[in-house]
Amino acid sequence: MKLVAFTDYVYRRRDGVIYAERAFALFLTALGDRFDELTIVGRLDDGPGPTHYPLPSHVRFVALPHYKSLSRPLSVAGSLVRSLDRFWRALDSADRVWLLGPYPHAVAFAVITLIRRRVLVLGVRQDFPSYVRSRRPRRRWMHAAADVLELAWITLGRFAPVVAVGPELERHYRHAPALLCSTVSLISDADADAGERAAERSYDDDQLRVLSVGRVDREKNPLLLADALAGLRAVDSRWRLVVCGEGPMQPALEQRLSELGLTEYAELLGYTPLHAGLLDVYRSSHVFLHVSLTEGMPQVLIEAFASGVPIVATAVGGVAEAVGDAALLIPPSDPVAATAAVLRVAREPDLRRDLIVAGLRKARAQTLERELTRVSEFIKRAGPGG
Repeated sequence: MKLVAFTDYVYRRRDGVIYAERAFALFLTALGDRFDELTIVGRLDDGPGPTHYPLPSHVRFVALPHYKSLSRPLSVAGSLVRSLDRFWRALDSADRVWLLGPYPHAVAFAVITLIRRRVLVLGVRQDFPSYVRSRRPRRRWMHAAADVLELAWITLGRFAPVVAVGPELERHYRHAPALLCSTVSLISDADADAGERAAERSYDDDQLRVLSVGRVDREKNPLLLADALAGLRAVDSRWRLVVCGEGPMQPALEQRLSELGLTEYAELLGYTPLHAGLLDVYRSSHVFLHVSLTEGMPQVLIEAFASGVPIVATAVGGVAEAVGDAALLIPPSDPVAATAAVLRVAREPDLRRDLIVAGLRKARAQTLERELTRVSEFIKRAGPGG
């Protein structure tokens, strides 16, 4: 069975090798191993930029014209018009098509898939209108466009099976003919074993590390991290902040840390691949702090669970329902609440132990192997006779 997959991410070519900039490519290429052939369709950017994850040589890649941002509609439209023929031809030998959206290209490709009579499966990883509003709070026309795209995707989801990440998105697509609530996980049972050993870390150390992992972007609310660090150090001078990730708001975060006199107490490590240092950072940290304004079910929470580090997270999107009793939840945009919750975790051994045990249990139930099996079998069952 041959699978064509599209998500509106950027890819780059270096020395003849195609690289993805997002870790989701690891999940996607591993999923391809469950099929006879995988074709990834994505935007190819010839300019400089991150090249973190090389695609395996056996994965076919169909390059689409690049556009820089959804905030540039003429560029998006130009890319889309030139992409239609390439996607049409990519479907020539496809048995299943998995499209993650809603994006303009994804909606158009879904229509083409139906016209070509290929089996269509939709994917959704985030509340798109909330995502756009958090990133572009003053662009009203983008808010309206996001609402239209979301409506189009939900409408398509009444006719095509849907893989939804997290329980909140699962409810949005509850009228789909078939529905799978999934989690994007890149961790293994061995990772969870190592995390269980790391959970014995001491909270009497000379330094306590609060960790954040993710894109340093507006919807991730990174400036709150600096405010939370200020609150923590006002109570206990052992606290340090570690941030793993890159993004356009990194200069603003650096400036905020400087304004608060906290630069020397913060480590901005940039992008750190999961199995090339990031898991070690998780395991050496004392509390994981996730302060996003909008989320589905972020894979960083699964990574933190598997690393045996207790979590404080904002109760946004599908986070609260997905984590249950495995994280201490706080309201968004509240540095006082974030500070208080982190201090509770550090000061209350029983609470900390309960969070770690519940988190490891969730991580073991949502390993990469288990999620790949669930998603691949769901896609294979889609369509006639499924």
